[in-house]
Amino acid sequence: MENIERKTHQIDATGKPLGRLATEIVMILRGKNKPSFDPAVDAGDYVEVANCDKIKFSGKKLEQKEYIWHTNHPGGLKRKKVRDVFAVNPGEVLKEAVLGMLPKNKLRDKMIKRLKTK
Repeated sequence: MENIERKTHQIDATGKPLGRLATEIVMILRGKNKPSFDPAVDAGDYVEVANCDKIKFSGKKLEQKEYIWHTNHPGGLKRKKVRDVFAVNPGEVLKEAVLGMLPKNKLRDKMIKRLKTK
């Protein structure tokens, strides 16, 4: 396999909607912005996102959207409001949105590690 040259892209999240920002980041992480794009090769770049605490939410998403998961124990259904997660760590909300948009395969973990939030 050839050497992959990775650049670092810096994105300012001030005033950008969460979904639009996440799609922009996914394109860079996957390498779809390069002419040599191949879905089976992890050739994406690094992404650093600044001002995650200034992301814009449309509608009532901040109040109504929830993260739901199960612990695989009886009665283990857990829920967290996006508002609560955003208050503690705004970068985590962005990371969750990006993770949901990345392909669900072996390359996913490598791609998400190249995302840095501040």
